[in-house]
Amino acid sequence: MSTIIFFGDSLTAGYGLDNPGVEAYPALVQQKLDESGVRWRAVNAGLSGETSAGGLRRVDWILRQPCQVFVLALGANDGLRGVDPAVTQANLTQILQRVRARNPTARVIVAGMEMPPGMGQAYIDRYRAIFPAVARDADAVLLPFLLEGVAGHPDLNQADGIHPTAAGHRLVAETVWKTLRPLL
Repeated sequence: MSTIIFFGDSLTAGYGLDNPGVEAYPALVQQKLDESGVRWRAVNAGLSGETSAGGLRRVDWILRQPCQVFVLALGANDGLRGVDPAVTQANLTQILQRVRARNPTARVIVAGMEMPPGMGQAYIDRYRAIFPAVARDADAVLLPFLLEGVAGHPDLNQADGIHPTAAGHRLVAETVWKTLRPLL
């Protein structure tokens, strides 16, 4: 059976959901895989609070299991903490170098993220540029914005305005599926 690893933060882990094992977007992608009749296993390797530096420290442990697709969905916590985008970019690049070293034929998706207006336009622009650059350098597929159609919609986010509700995760799963399906 082929494996897809969803390597991310609380947005991947399903923070705040009643049942992340069923409601978080990796579980919903697994349902789509099952419904389409392909034999793939989706692994939710999301960890709430994870930064790109933390992901770099833990990626070797996650990669003990081989994968055919690796979805990198990290960087949101870096941005919210004001981490220098160059540092985030370097960490994400190193993560994907390790993925390629362990799984040279794996297809890779880089999920982009956006920052809220309060971070300042100069920071937002530098931050936004991270994900296309990382994807290009790793010969990966870019999913421009993981939370497309979800971010900024109160009815699709929890009270914190950051983490999607179950309905929000359904839309995230659709966004991810559109990028993922052609790679399978």
